[in-house]
Amino acid sequence: MSNRTARVERKTKETSVTLEVNLEGTGRFEINTGIGFFDHMLSHLAKHGKFDLSVAATGDLQVDQHHTVEDVGIVLGQALAQAVGDKRGLARFGEASAPMDEALVTAVIDFGGRPHLEYGLQIPAEKVGDFDTELTREFFLALVSNAGMNLHLTQQAGVNSHHIIEAAFKAFARALDQATRIDPRVVDVPSTKGRL
Repeated sequence: MSNRTARVERKTKETSVTLEVNLEGTGRFEINTGIGFFDHMLSHLAKHGKFDLSVAATGDLQVDQHHTVEDVGIVLGQALAQAVGDKRGLARFGEASAPMDEALVTAVIDFGGRPHLEYGLQIPAEKVGDFDTELTREFFLALVSNAGMNLHLTQQAGVNSHHIIEAAFKAFARALDQATRIDPRVVDVPSTKGRL
């Protein structure tokens, strides 16, 4: 088994992001993006995904939050792809549901190298705190595109925007924990093709 850690930096004229991930961690996190609600959601990824996550991001928040949120998604996706390495022994698939009061969201992941997002969240409010809720989709799209991951997010219930988004992040975190585990029964890569 490889180190299963990664450190990725991305610097553009719009943002600067430094991110570290350790899939063999315990859920520790240190996160600062300048967007309070987004920081809160990223902390759920680490805590409920049981991996260590460090994120330091600055961006052109005077314009809006789009570049910062999207670039954190890009970098997290790249870091996850690096951390799983050649995917030998990888469980590959993960599925989890998470409730948050009246909200219920299911996340299903295939870490098989084919990026795709099915986004089934219906978030009624345009903002939660100062967070633009439409950026929830942009974050997950950037993440799956750069991780090489298939993700289906399905909302079974929910009327409160905070609850819906939080349930989605928690469900994704739990599914990611399953998908990135090493399964001792998988002797090579989990694919009939022989590679992922």
